[in-house]
Amino acid sequence: MDVLIHLFVGLHIIGIAALLGGFFTQMKAMGQGTARFVPAMLHGALTMLVTGVILVGLNQADDQSVNNFKIGVKLALLVVILGLVYVKRDEETVDKRLFGLVGLLAMANVFIAVLWT
Repeated sequence: MDVLIHLFVGLHIIGIAALLGGFFTQMKAMGQGTARFVPAMLHGALTMLVTGVILVGLNQADDQSVNNFKIGVKLALLVVILGLVYVKRDEETVDKRLFGLVGLLAMANVFIAVLWT
């Protein structure tokens, strides 16, 4: 079971890397007001959602304790990210405040994961 959990943790990290990588590649464009949500951001967020749900299930099946409140906060942030990226994915440009909010929420999700014990 540990190998399976570690596999999905790795996939979860790949998802956040895709989301934040897409964000960071558009930072210069954000400054110019021409940033857009790239497909990597949507796919990364979806990967995080699927692997996160699987990880919660695997940890509960393995009788490990899961902080449901923490998972709920992380899920809420991810749902907001997914909603924004999905709705605005086809627009040529996205408002820089909205684009920055997605990056901020993604980074907050990372810090919640590692600092909230």
